[in-house]
Amino acid sequence: MIRVLVADDEPLIRAGIRMILTSAEDIEVVGEAPDGAQALRMAAELAADVLLLDIRMPVMDGLSALAELPRAAPGTRAVVLTTFGERENVLRAITSGGAGFLLKDTAPGELIQAVRAAATGHAFLSPAATRHIVDSLADGPAAARGEQARRRLAVLTARERAVVDLLGEGLSNADTGARLHMSEATVKTYVSRILAKLDCENRVQAALLARDAEL
Repeated sequence: MIRVLVADDEPLIRAGIRMILTSAEDIEVVGEAPDGAQALRMAAELAADVLLLDIRMPVMDGLSALAELPRAAPGTRAVVLTTFGERENVLRAITSGGAGFLLKDTAPGELIQAVRAAATGHAFLSPAATRHIVDSLADGPAAARGEQARRRLAVLTARERAVVDLLGEGLSNADTGARLHMSEATVKTYVSRILAKLDCENRVQAALLARDAEL
């Protein structure tokens, strides 16, 4: 079972998240915290595998708690879940070691996917978060990055390149499938193959390559 701790200052939100997560047979919500400071204490005490963190909370906000998590509970990975999707929040969450970033309008299935990904050491970003990161990193020495990206992408087939281009736009697997007339399962297979070919750890890195190639 994946042990999850939910940190949000709104009891109703915590209850909704608990209901979604406990619908999955492999996830157990072991506790709830109303602020970041208590979340850090509980993460260690309860040996949580994954900590779901809201950003704006009293006492200690989610991003501050995220920065302290490796010291307070080194075995716990964090996913930031918030209504605030400003670019700087996404970047701080990722650079502070967050295993995922989701907006609260994320579909329930994506929330469960994010928890599972975090528990297995992978990153999960919502399409909206992917767009924020891609856009924010699109500045800099464009010519050199573009040439390097195009060389790396040359190993892809035309169909694989079409998929990775849509990753660069921040599309989900479902939306990518609809655009390319493919099933979502087929898109997942393509994404896994693309990540292996490009030696990328996650879809965000592949999306950055796609954007750089067009600079």
